[in-house]
Amino acid sequence: MKLAIMQPYLFPYLGYFQLMHAVDAFVVYDDVNFIKGGWINRNYVFCNGNRQLITLPLLAASPNKLINQIEISSQHKILQSIQQNYRKAPHFESIYPLLESILRYESHNLADFLDFQLRSICAQLDLRPKWHTSSALGKNCELRGQDKVLAICEELGATEYINLPGGKVLYGPQAFASHGLKLSFIEPRAVSYQQFGNGFLPNLSIIDVMMFNDKEQCAKLLQEYDLG
Repeated sequence: MKLAIMQPYLFPYLGYFQLMHAVDAFVVYDDVNFIKGGWINRNYVFCNGNRQLITLPLLAASPNKLINQIEISSQHKILQSIQQNYRKAPHFESIYPLLESILRYESHNLADFLDFQLRSICAQLDLRPKWHTSSALGKNCELRGQDKVLAICEELGATEYINLPGGKVLYGPQAFASHGLKLSFIEPRAVSYQQFGNGFLPNLSIIDVMMFNDKEQCAKLLQEYDLG
């Protein structure tokens, strides 16, 4: 069984969902410390040929708190930014209601909101990995880093752990092999698609991908990675 474990991000980039495409089961890593300045509550969208940062405002966010201990502020302008930047995109009419349902989801808990968001986008993209939440698992919560990941793999019966390229500095194949696990990484390929102008801005939020690509095109983009 191929498994991935990832912190929940706000409208992640395509590679995050390519990782989901590559696995049989996915764990939302909600009981690890919040990272300020990361992707947990912010991402980039297209804006007049440039990148614009969208941010989900949080209440008393701190790296001393777990992701599932943080609350969301009720005030944000993300929907307004999406309307302004994408109202002329070819798939705005079909994708905006999905984003509206996500951003109007009635939960102030950051982890719960992000979990709902990821599930909703996966449904739109026809991604159906078996879903788990880290805080609901029975692993030893005193474990940290690689040891905690290995414990989750063992609990869920994984045979292969797959991560994004950034995980290469965190995980070693020998440690996984000693637990009977294969360690692999996906390598997203360079992709491009028509945005508004002649140029292409890569690695924006999945919002951008869905606004400019229909479901069939999105399905093809989800497979644009190598596994090794």
